[in-house]
Amino acid sequence: MTDTDGTNVLFVVLDTVRKDHLSVYGYEEPTTPHLAEFAEEAAVFENAVAPAPWTLPVHASLFTGLYPSEHGATQETPYLEGATTLAESLSAAGYDTACYSSNAWITSYTNLTDGFDDHDNFFQIMPSELLSGPLATLWKTMNDNDTLRTVADRMVQVGNKIHEHLAEGGGGDTKTPAVVDKTIEFVDDSDQFFAFINLMDAHLPYHPPEEYAEEFAPGVDSTEVCQNSKEYNSGARDIDDEEWEALNGLYDAEIRHMDDQLDRLFSHLQETGQWEDTMVVVCADHGELLGEHDLYGHEFCIYDPLVNVPLMVKHPDVEPGRDEETTVELIDLYHSVLDATGVEGDGESLDEARSLLHADYREFAGSSSGRTGELDGVDRGDVGFVEYHQPVVELRQLEGKASGAGIELDTDSRFYSRMGAARTPDAKYIHNTRIPDEAYRLDEDAGEIDNVASSADEDGAIAAVRDALFAFVDSIDADWPDEADGADGEVLDDMDDEARDRLKDLGYID
Repeated sequence: MTDTDGTNVLFVVLDTVRKDHLSVYGYEEPTTPHLAEFAEEAAVFENAVAPAPWTLPVHASLFTGLYPSEHGATQETPYLEGATTLAESLSAAGYDTACYSSNAWITSYTNLTDGFDDHDNFFQIMPSELLSGPLATLWKTMNDNDTLRTVADRMVQVGNKIHEHLAEGGGGDTKTPAVVDKTIEFVDDSDQFFAFINLMDAHLPYHPPEEYAEEFAPGVDSTEVCQNSKEYNSGARDIDDEEWEALNGLYDAEIRHMDDQLDRLFSHLQETGQWEDTMVVVCADHGELLGEHDLYGHEFCIYDPLVNVPLMVKHPDVEPGRDEETTVELIDLYHSVLDATGVEGDGESLDEARSLLHADYREFAGSSSGRTGELDGVDRGDVGFVEYHQPVVELRQLEGKASGAGIELDTDSRFYSRMGAARTPDAKYIHNTRIPDEAYRLDEDAGEIDNVASSADEDGAIAAVRDALFAFVDSIDADWPDEADGADGEVLDDMDDEARDRLKDLGYID
């Protein structure tokens, strides 16, 4: 335990931001000049590993200190249940807690806002108050019922149709200034705070404010480029080099806008005397693929642009500077915040070996826990684990795009696979359920181009991460389920009148 009990905490997630598009990490475009200034007093980690490649399971892990198979919040069960969150522990300890975001997954209906005294979702399709109460209960009921589950999938699909419409028309203004305004108001009214914000600008669709678009994507009309990853991934639409360049420019513009908004928030904390007493965490929940591996977006794979995420931490007990060696799993941030605030944790208890503030960080030797126990051939502290469950929602959208273009998807493909990975700074092994496994020597092949899985037994580093992955799966009792067949039935037959009325009110059924 540290002696910094009572420290304020500002936790910032830059949604969908890949590390190699940040100038603070050496990117040639000036996307993050203010984060570069922040990095002068923060630790900058090169080997941070997200536990999954998309929002819901990653945030559930950040809030519980558990891996996806442990907390169970995946697309198969799209809500968190039965776990005490970080916000609940901090609130019980006397902290004022708030969560502000425009991400549709960080809402009451997924239970990710449990424990936050104040939370606001700036999602453009449904307001925060609608994503709670009866709808939250309905969401859980539908996803727990095999028959009604398909209706839940269709609800998400309808939301995505609206999202597509806004994307095509350049709609969906950034909510980041409002999130920052709300955060400033909250911290100024608080004596001791835990503020969590998720900024969504870098998530598709990319429609940056004009001044940033002019700097990074001059002459690009954001409504004329492909803003739907499923169209490309399904083969229904092609993207040439010129269009990829345009998309990269728009993406960079969105990141620069977030950087300016974070500077506004950080400057306020400094000007009001709150900065020195505040632990600041800045990370991404996952990244984005922009054509690498012939993929677009953040689904159907767990390559490094998605799971090797940026992470910067400011705290007196975390030495500033660039760290190119330490593996940090994002679930460790849960323990780091508990340690900084002096709170033991009402759910997953503080594990000092997982706290960035502790001198023995990632020293798991002698641990009795299977998830942190010793491994053969590799130090457990050097390994980060990733899980990707059945991609239900993305798969339905992908199938729809493929069908519309007269394309039949191969069911023995990555689109229908569950995946898991073990990663060290030098090597990575990916197990896929429907396609051959993959392995990469990251120290020689950072782009993950040369798959060396077939020669794993001859490469000690690859063999070690392969064995570590399967030991991890056993230790957390992860099941590797057969994928759903995607069949739809008469899904409304078993729905009661109240549920039908709610769906009619929302426009999901006639």
